[in-house]
Amino acid sequence: MKYKIRFFSILLIVLGCSALTLAKSIASTDTNQLKLTAKLEENQITVTVGGKVFTCYKFDKSQKCPYFWPVNGPASGETITTETSQPYPHHHSLFFGCDRVNGGNYWQESNEQGQIISQGPRIIKILDNRITFVDECLWQQPGKEPVISDHRTVTITAPSTDLRFIDFEIALEPLTDIQILKTNHSLFSARVAPELSVKSGGTLINAEGKTSEKETWGIASPWCDYSGTRGSVTEGIAIIQHPRNRWFPSKWFTRDYGFFSPTPMFWLEDDRLELSKGQVLTLRYRVVIHAGDAKTAKISDIFQQYSQINREY
Repeated sequence: MKYKIRFFSILLIVLGCSALTLAKSIASTDTNQLKLTAKLEENQITVTVGGKVFTCYKFDKSQKCPYFWPVNGPASGETITTETSQPYPHHHSLFFGCDRVNGGNYWQESNEQGQIISQGPRIIKILDNRITFVDECLWQQPGKEPVISDHRTVTITAPSTDLRFIDFEIALEPLTDIQILKTNHSLFSARVAPELSVKSGGTLINAEGKTSEKETWGIASPWCDYSGTRGSVTEGIAIIQHPRNRWFPSKWFTRDYGFFSPTPMFWLEDDRLELSKGQVLTLRYRVVIHAGDAKTAKISDIFQQYSQINREY
């Protein structure tokens, strides 16, 4: 009898150890799936999650402005955004720019009217679950002195297998007195892949549950989300504004063909914004790339969490 008891005791220990080993293996696999890396290359920073490319921050000096592309979905591995499109080739995926700045155009094609020129980004932190890099960019027309220096900090995380975050903070420092005239071509913006657009059956929705261009254009809201289905996979992208941003919650410029941007510059008081030399304007956004639609991804909850980040400017 005592041998049977000893046998079963040993068996339980072995099974327990096996279960623990399996649990550790699964945990290790999950950790590896979400491990981030970043590599600074000649004209881009490439960020991977679990060994697969998530996004690239492109900063070649020939570009109109730096931008992120691709921005790959966590489920499909396909880009959620489009690098360029017709008839608006200047919609470069996920980007920041502005038209009508002291007579210059830092938004649409043709570098002759102005460029946002990266001075060369630096990766300042690489952890398994977090990548942070910084970049200084000069807003400049050919043959002229720059009018703005922007200092941007980008932090990328992968909180789960179904979520990716790009936290984008930008401090705009006028190098001279600045006047920005009313324009819909302004600030942080995204252009989704055509097959995810409302015109292709996708969903554009804001924090209040309003949908499509008709209900979201010109409406103030903390966030908007674009999602759609390709094959059997539903994925999307949300842009969230931080509550401490000037103009929060900004009104949105949205299009059913796949463009969306929180852009106060189209609704400015007196149709203009004036910033004195040295008067820094800091704006913060969180981009959420997610599996499922906005409800499945719990974008409302993510906004609430993001709104609690109150780092001093």
